[in-house]
Amino acid sequence: MKSAIQIVITAIVCFMFQKLFPWWTMAIGAFLVGFIFSNTVFRSFLAGFVAIGLLWLGLALYVDNATQSILTEKVGQLFPLNIFVLTSLVGGLIGGFASMTGALLKP
Repeated sequence: MKSAIQIVITAIVCFMFQKLFPWWTMAIGAFLVGFIFSNTVFRSFLAGFVAIGLLWLGLALYVDNATQSILTEKVGQLFPLNIFVLTSLVGGLIGGFASMTGALLKP
């Protein structure tokens, strides 16, 4: 239950950070939430990974829908992978490691 709450709070905090500041500030948000919650290191990583991965997937789908897939098709020609999977994976790893770092620094 605590992990589910951490996932939701991480997604909300990081969404707000990304709307107000550059994209990399979501790592600061995931770090802060990982520091505040007293989960294990693995659970904290998993919560950050899931929260940011799903957040970036949702934002990528929103941008894809808003631009009528123009940018997605052009970037998709550069990478053999699905661009949405790649976006979610990169965001999830950044969020997971940031949240894990916050959990590791908690005394």
